Amino acid sequence: MTEDQLEQETLSWLADVGYTAIYGPDIAVDGVAPERSHYAQVVLVERLHTAINRLNPLVPLVAREDALQQVLNLDTPVLLSANRHFHRLLVNGVPVEYQQDGETRGDFVRLVDFADVAANEWLAINQFAIKGAKYSRRPDIILFLNGLPLVLLELKNPADENADIWKAFDQLQTYKEQIPDVFQYNRAV
Repeated sequence: MTEDQLEQETLSWLADVGYTAIYGPDIAVDGVAPERSHYAQVVLVERLHTAINRLNPLVPLVAREDALQQVLNLDTPVLLSANRHFHRLLVNGVPVEYQQDGETRGDFVRLVDFADVAANEWLAINQFAIKGAKYSRRPDIILFLNGLPLVLLELKNPADENADIWKAFDQLQTYKEQIPDVFQYNRAV
């Protein structure tokens, strides 16, 4: 089995449990159905925007837009801190304030429907190219939940004697160094 065959098999397994498989180059900036404005963009913004609107219909639009901007601009320069901050937003919701009936009200905008997992959008995207400050990389598979890149899968050819878990670990360390933005949102690698 080659690494490409393993990738295709993994996508098939993920499809069996409810993920929609998408080929990354198809939704790239220059793809047949672009969903990103540039290769440094790791969040599928329109999909996240749609999910926020679908999951929070009673929250005013201005607050939903604020929540989207908070998620896209974590404003935390340290990767681990950004990841922890995002985790709080993911689990607890994004805190927002808005004016209603002359009063300032607070609420939380949900990014995920934890009660009804089928209400979420689950994507498995292979060969999703990401441009970092100096390098571009293409992880094997990234799992997206409502447009958010939560899991990065690095696959290794099982027939290659030198391709072991440590090689995959080393590759992930390279990704963290060269394309750190995707790791602000990751919950698992």
